Amino acid sequence: MEQDQKYLPQEPLEIPAHLNQSLEQSSKHSYAVQTLLSWSAPGRPFQKRTKEYFLNILVIALLFEIILFLFGQYFLMALILALIFLAYTLNTVPPHPYHYKITTEGLQVEDDFFLWQELYDFYFKKQNGEMTLVLGTKTFLPGELVVVIGEMHPEHVRDIILPYLPYREVVKPTFMDKAAHFLEKNFPLDRQHHTHS
Repeated sequence: MEQDQKYLPQEPLEIPAHLNQSLEQSSKHSYAVQTLLSWSAPGRPFQKRTKEYFLNILVIALLFEIILFLFGQYFLMALILALIFLAYTLNTVPPHPYHYKITTEGLQVEDDFFLWQELYDFYFKKQNGEMTLVLGTKTFLPGELVVVIGEMHPEHVRDIILPYLPYREVVKPTFMDKAAHFLEKNFPLDRQHHTHS
């Protein structure tokens, strides 16, 4: 009988108090979401434009409107007017500051949260004089998240994100990027901005 009891399951031994506490703490820390970096910056790259910029846009738009009117393309005329209004709004109304947070789980932009599993890679790009962090998404929409990093140094942000996403060092400009650069260089809408850049 005593020999049979030797092979029966024994009562679990009590874990010493100091080991039990360390196990509890490690289990809490392993699942806790940690904030790695947080900052506030404008919601989008913004650059104040001169009157010359808007005047040039109006002249170009007016030429297009006349051509489209002659061909009876009224829908395209309305579309151009809508794009002019959008350009005017984006270049006159400064964006309100957003709060950004990089955590061990992903990126938080105000109330929106993007998990690392939903993101593909990242790189940095200067837009309208602002340094931005561009994160590729695995889904078609939005495709890319553009985050203004404000006063944060790009290398510091890169070192924090590297354990979670691959860094794209060389970014080939798209056809639209090349076209925009060509137009900006050869037909500047804002001469004052063109001389400063």
